[in-house]
Amino acid sequence: MPYRRLPNTDNARHKALLKAYQMGKENPPFKLAFSQSTFQKVVSFLPGFEKKILQQKSTLTYQIERNKEYHCLMKKAKLYISHFVQVVNMAIQRGELSPSILDYYQLKGYAKKLPSLNSEEDVIKWGKNIIDGESERVKKGMSPVTNPTTAVVKVRFEKFHEAYRNQKNLQQANGRALKELAESRPAADEIIVNIWNEVEDSFKDLPDDLRRERAAEYGLVYVFRKSELAEQSLFKSPGPGIN
Repeated sequence: MPYRRLPNTDNARHKALLKAYQMGKENPPFKLAFSQSTFQKVVSFLPGFEKKILQQKSTLTYQIERNKEYHCLMKKAKLYISHFVQVVNMAIQRGELSPSILDYYQLKGYAKKLPSLNSEEDVIKWGKNIIDGESERVKKGMSPVTNPTTAVVKVRFEKFHEAYRNQKNLQQANGRALKELAESRPAADEIIVNIWNEVEDSFKDLPDDLRRERAAEYGLVYVFRKSELAEQSLFKSPGPGIN
């Protein structure tokens, strides 16, 4: 016998509830295969569930759309930060700047190499270190580093940093939407189980094939096991021809 498969995704849950809602609207109570009390639960629950699904999809879509721009801004910020550090190190190697300058940027130990800029946190850390360190140097009357200047680095860094904050806000919004959706799933599952149980009970006196066919009209899903599919295939296959 095929077994009943309950929905296990939000889209499948929505489809099952929507089908029950449509059947409840199209059929008078005496023809409906599940109770009016259960139908009222669908009517009350479905709009909120749909809203939560749409909200989660919307926040995720917007986050993905902004992600490409965000990574471009991060790439630019990394590029300008690394170029600034390289310019400082080359000036030190030429004897134009003292190695002590690295202390201003907290770059001690990076005289011949670049700091790691692999993560968002790395870019934020070194961007701030460079901007703050250069500001302190200039306040003390020292000549600013050029090509790039920290003014240019700061523009790129702040654009990235703003995009970073926006992405974090979008991630939090999506997380909240996911949490709210997850919290509503048990109620959705309970309503669906009640509907499907009542539908099957309404058609329990029908032959199995007809019972499943009528229940499927209400959105119930039946799945054949592999062994049953093999038996059906064998049963339907034509016998050997007669010469």
